[in-house]
Formats: sequence, structure tokens, C-alpha cells
Amino acid sequence: MEFLLACIPIGGLVVLLVLVSGLRVANEYERAIVFRLGRLQKLKGPGLYWLIPLGIETQRKVDLRTMTVDMESQESITKDSVTVKVNAVVWLKICDPVKAVVSVANYYAASYQVALTSLRNIIGQHVLDEVLKERDKINEALQEVVDAATEPWGVKVEMVEMKDVEIPASMQRAMAQEAQAMREKRARIIKAEAEQEASMKLAEAAVIITENPLALELRRMQMITEVGAEQNTTTIIMMPSEFVTLAENVAGAFRQSAKSSAMVAAAPKPAAGTAPAGTGA
Repeated sequence: MEFLLACIPIGGLVVLLVLVSGLRVANEYERAIVFRLGRLQKLKGPGLYWLIPLGIETQRKVDLRTMTVDMESQESITKDSVTVKVNAVVWLKICDPVKAVVSVANYYAASYQVALTSLRNIIGQHVLDEVLKERDKINEALQEVVDAATEPWGVKVEMVEMKDVEIPASMQRAMAQEAQAMREKRARIIKAEAEQEASMKLAEAAVIITENPLALELRRMQMITEVGAEQNTTTIIMMPSEFVTLAENVAGAFRQSAKSSAMVAAAPKPAAGTAPAGTGA
């Protein structure tokens, strides 16, 4: 009897320890999926909760925070048969902890493989120029494909970004030459447009100077000022504009005289033996 009385406190202590051993704590970003004898029971957490000890109830904790999946560089062939190396980053998050544990053995590895194969497929559907210039569209398409594949596993793909695209060295040189040719083309077009605009302005200025001869004198004086400001040894001989006008008048007189002589020479001569008009027979 005394032995039984002595065992009661010990037994109570053992029971208390067994009950306390079933206490569990889940952080705010964690959830615990509870199994009882292998059967799914409920989702517990965050905070303090209790499991039936002695292995009757077990748990599997899942982190609900956003995880980063860094995909290693993969060789892919574009639609125009160019081999490129592409690496990307996937941000995913568990939205259904029960599916993430029950529906797939390793949701992280499965999501990684889906993103890897989807990246290769998406790259194969675009030409090289689209891969280099339209990354946003490719990222959106890749996110939709991966998210649709991981949805049955309770995993949500929040974002996908391609980090780097490596192309062959020969293709890099060809693209550099193409870019240089395009820049030279734009430079020549801009220069031609500038010359066209300048010629139009010069034509307008010529009309104004023709109507007002004093404008030419002012332009000549301005040119002399510009030349003198450069501190050079250029010798300038000024010629009055009257000389230019006189030369134009003389040239006009010579042209008129030459034109009159040509008209006289081209006039028909009277035939031999024909009396001039107004003379008697």
C-alpha cells in the first residue's frame, strides 16, 4: 500500500511530462499540417498548439514566406536557330499548405523543374530580337505557364525575371556592326536634313539680299568682323559694291551686243540678181 502511494506522484509526473511533450509552437510565417496515425487531420498555427504525444499525431511544418528560386544558366535555341544561355529567378509562395505537403513530394524541386522546362519552351517560341528587347512579355508569359503548372500543388508564382541572356561572340559582333550601321544611317539622314534646311534658309536670304542691296554690305562687314576676331594673318581687300554693279552692267551690255550680232547673222540674205525693194526695173 505504501508502495502504491509512493508511485502515484511519480505516475502523475510522468503523465504530466507526456502531456507537456505534445505542446508545439509555430511561428507567424509557419503552418503545421497534422497527421493522426497517417491520416490528414487539420492545419494548426501560428502560435501554441497541442499534439497527441507518443507518435499518435505528427506534423509537417511549411514556411509561407516568399522563396527565391535561382535557375542556373540554361542553353536554349531561339525560333531563328540561335543558341543562347539564359538564367532567371522565380519568386514563389505557398498559398495552400495542405496541397503543398499532400499533393507533391517536394514542391520546391518540382517548381524548379517546371520553371526550367518552361523557360526553354518560351525561349524556343521567340526570335533572338524578341528575347533581347521584349523581356517583359516573355517574363509574363513564363509566369503564367509556371503558375498554371504549380497551382495544383498550392504554390503561387509571384514573379519571374530573366537575369541575363548570353549570345555567341560572332552574333555579338554582327549585332554591333548592325547597330553601328544604323547609327551611321541616322547620322547621314540628320546631316542631309540639316543641309536641306540650310539651303532653304540661304535661298530665302538670297531673295532678301537681292531686294535690298544694303543687306549685302552689312553681311560683308559682319564677315570682316568674324575674320578679325580669329586673330589670324588673313589679308582682306575690300572692293566697293559699285564695282560689282558696274561689272554686272558691262556683262549685260556685252551679252546684249552678242545677242544682237547673232540675230543679224541669222537674218536671211537677198538672192543674187534680185533688186532691192522700191527700185525700178
